[in-house]
Amino acid sequence: MESELLTAAELGAKLHKTAPALAQWRYKGIGPKFVKVGSGVRYRASDVEAWLDEQTRSQTGQSLPSA
Repeated sequence: MESELLTAAELGAKLHKTAPALAQWRYKGIGPKFVKVGSGVRYRASDVEAWLDEQTRSQTGQSLPSA
């Protein structure tokens, strides 16, 4: 395993979001990719970094890529 696995609470602390907010992102399909481990959810650090790269903008009016 190369990438660290983060819990929703750990990722939420890094992004200043609550675990329920991340649950809504998962439901809507708008957050970073996640992995189901039993009944738990984990985020690969590499997937979070890739998602953050996708969110990078150079202008405030620049739109997000379409899903």
